[in-house]
Order: sequence, then C-alpha cells, then structure tokens
Amino acid sequence: MAFDIIYNQEFTGDFFFDDEFNFKEYESCTFVNCDFTECHFKNAVFLGCKFIDCNFKAADINNISLRGVNFLNCDFTDVNFARIDQFIYEFDFTNCKMDYAKFYALNLQHVSFNSCSLISADFMEANLTKVLFDNCNLHLAEFEKANCEGADFYTSYYISLNPLKTKIKRAIFNETALPGLMSHFDIIVKK
Repeated sequence: MAFDIIYNQEFTGDFFFDDEFNFKEYESCTFVNCDFTECHFKNAVFLGCKFIDCNFKAADINNISLRGVNFLNCDFTDVNFARIDQFIYEFDFTNCKMDYAKFYALNLQHVSFNSCSLISADFMEANLTKVLFDNCNLHLAEFEKANCEGADFYTSYYISLNPLKTKIKRAIFNETALPGLMSHFDIIVKK
C-alpha cells in the first residue's frame, strides 16, 4: 500500500478521528493544540515534525515511525509506546504528562525527557542507555530489568529502583536519590 505524503503543513486546533493517520507520512509538519484521543495510529511516519500542546491521552499507537520528532506540552497519559517502530527513531519530550505510559522493552537510547511527569511509567526491560531524565517526576516509575547504564537522573526526583534488578553502571544520580536506591534493602539512610 502506498503512503500519502503530507509535507510542511501546520495543523492547529484540529480533532483527529479513528484512523486518519493510517498509511500516511508527515514530513516537517507542525501540530498545535490538536486532539488525538480518538486516534488509532497504524503504519504512520512522522519525519522532523513538532507536536505542541497536543492531547494523545490513551491514543492507540501501533507501528508508527518517529524520526526527528519533538513533543512539547503534550499529554500522553496511559499511552503504550511499546509498539512503535524501533528501526530508525529519534524523538524527545519536553514538559509532557506521561503518567502510566508504557515503554516496556523499548530501545530508547539517547532519548530526552525534559521536565516530564512520568508517574507510574513502565520502563521495565527497556534500554535506557544514556537517556536524559531532566527534572522529571519518576514517582512509582518501574525500571526492573532495564538497562540504565549512563542514564542521567541527576535533576529528577522520586526515583525508586532496585540496583540488583536494574543495570545502573555509570548512571548519574543526585544524593537525594539515595533513599529510593536503598529502599529495596530495607535500610535507613540519614543525613
């Protein structure tokens, strides 16, 4: 099936329905204040696109490609990213709400999460090598069996991960993260 190609367009305040994005390629497009809550993304490609103030809450994302994509002030509550195309990807998130989002077993190397809420996000078995978590709320986020080697958690907070079940070699943490790293050992850390 041939893809419809949409190039260099801006979409503002649009409400998208069901399968509008299936088998379409968007290149250098900007989406501002758009609502994707009813969308079922299947076999869509986004190249060099920006999403600003968009709502993806509980959208169905299935086999989409994200290459050079920026998300700013978007809501991804309860979105399952586990089925995105992992062949060639590049995306980052700034000031996004991503509570209960699922990144299970994804290869997210070098992705940036900047000032995001990731409460109860699922990063189990994900490759988070050199991922930047800058000023993120990681309350109850799950990292079991994830590879967090070289990840930067320095400015993030409410981190709780088990160093015996998560690879954290050369990961960067602030000293305030020590209680969350030690909580699995049933010890008390005092200052």
